[in-house]
Amino acid sequence: MNEEQDVITLTDDQGNEALYEVLFTFHSDEYNKNYIVLFPAGTPEEEEVEMLAYIYDPNEVEADTEGELMPIEDEQEWEMVEERLTQYLDEAE
Repeated sequence: MNEEQDVITLTDDQGNEALYEVLFTFHSDEYNKNYIVLFPAGTPEEEEVEMLAYIYDPNEVEADTEGELMPIEDEQEWEMVEERLTQYLDEAE
């Protein structure tokens, strides 16, 4: 994901839009998928927020198209994403 595209708009089922900042992206060789981890835009650093994670296609993002984020439905896959998030946050401190 390129640096200038660090904020994206998500639309919920009711059509409400919200801005999210990209925390990081990564590729898993184990699942052969790319993941994106997001948090609400404009959140103060000290505030605790719920992170969102999705499967995404980096080719759609780089082509500046409206790519679709796909939910992570496998429990083991979620655990892997949570481990990567924990590792990322530990390294950021």
